[in-house]
Amino acid sequence: MAAASLIFISGGVRSGKSSFAEKLAEEIALKKGGQLNYLATGVASDQEMKERILKHQRDRETGNHLWRTVEQSHTIGKIAGVFNDEDIILLDCVTTLLNNELFSAKQKWDEHFLEQTLESIMSGILEIRDRAKVLLVVSNEVFYESMAENDLVFSYGRILGKIHQNLVKAADQAFLVEAGMAVNMKGSRI
Repeated sequence: MAAASLIFISGGVRSGKSSFAEKLAEEIALKKGGQLNYLATGVASDQEMKERILKHQRDRETGNHLWRTVEQSHTIGKIAGVFNDEDIILLDCVTTLLNNELFSAKQKWDEHFLEQTLESIMSGILEIRDRAKVLLVVSNEVFYESMAENDLVFSYGRILGKIHQNLVKAADQAFLVEAGMAVNMKGSRI
């Protein structure tokens, strides 16, 4: 079996990164075959999030391709076993996954806890990648605003930055999406 591909897609909030990722996953499915899977990390915690989840569900339901949805809001590696080498998986999104991991834990955000969280997220993503045909991972860029004024926000931004760096290093391709336009930052299109 050929090594699975990892594609990392980041961008600002409402940049079009999820739509780009869905279209790219569908293109890959047409070219290579395979089952489309949407790995949702979101939790409908407020009205805005409920509406965003519904929009993403409607987008996938009204498209030309059949998507299987798998929901896992934390400890992402636990569900690696549900995937196989025919699966094209879109994980949306790392930012939400990190929020869920950090805020569901009832402990102080010390260095040990943050490193454990980083390791858990990265190992889970890589486990899923290793079982899949292609794994597309979406995340938000949150580094356009100052984070120095709040220790909690700074710690969050720092760990997210490390996750992004690790994902780009492991990725075969990386894209940055701004205003609906994807810029290829690493690798050539599959």
